[in-house]
Amino acid sequence: MKIVEIREKTYPIASPIRNAYIDFSKMTCSLVAVVTDVVRDGRRVVGYGFNSNGRYGQGTLMRERFIPRVMEADPASLADEGGDNIDPHKVWARMFTNEKPGGHGERSVAIGTIDMAVWDAAAKIAGKPLFRFLAERYGDGKANPRVFVYAAGGYYYPGKDDAQLIAEMRGYLDRGYSVVKMKIGGATLTEDRRRIEAVLSILGPDQKLAVDANGRFDLATAIGYANMLRAYPLFWYEEPGDPLDYRLQAALAEFYPGPMATGENLFSHQDARNLIR
Repeated sequence: MKIVEIREKTYPIASPIRNAYIDFSKMTCSLVAVVTDVVRDGRRVVGYGFNSNGRYGQGTLMRERFIPRVMEADPASLADEGGDNIDPHKVWARMFTNEKPGGHGERSVAIGTIDMAVWDAAAKIAGKPLFRFLAERYGDGKANPRVFVYAAGGYYYPGKDDAQLIAEMRGYLDRGYSVVKMKIGGATLTEDRRRIEAVLSILGPDQKLAVDANGRFDLATAIGYANMLRAYPLFWYEEPGDPLDYRLQAALAEFYPGPMATGENLFSHQDARNLIR
């Protein structure tokens, strides 16, 4: 078993939407295929990965550093103990060869996208859905076939009024989502209050709204929004300040009693541990 090729292509996914911090007018996305020499059901096993919307494609980093390191490695050094599957942790370690610790930044997007494709390939080689593959390796072996999901939208858009925002959110609810999320912080507090109340007006008793500031606020602004938001039964108040400003997050908890969400823009497990501390 070996990885015979890793392909990367950067695609434009530009749109006129924006959140409180960035617009998506020049957004790109990296797509990765990890091609193996394993054949299942008459087809070559290929694992696929892509990077998150809001993080630009990282093809240059992949092509210059991370893909060559994997392809130059002895295939046996990337295999699991049985030698019949990929060990994603060994691939990860190989990609980090000669990388200085700390300051992960955009390399986490490049490595993480390849890592996603490697895990996809490993699960396919094992002949199992990835969630079962992970549960058997790292959990108690009992994979839950159900997972919580919500519909994220409510972006700012040229000419978008409350009626269009309501129509968007109603579309998510009609598809069966019970939690929807919208952007805040890209307008005045008064305007955002009106937008929030517009969405809340269409929610049923078992439906919830979350809001996301995308790290836009300083502490004073975050508290100002918290004082406004605490009047509503929100599912959560997400990423009010800079993702690495743990002190802001801790201070805000004194003013906002409801659930708060953060962490998607942390680049390492060390960052996550610091947030917990």
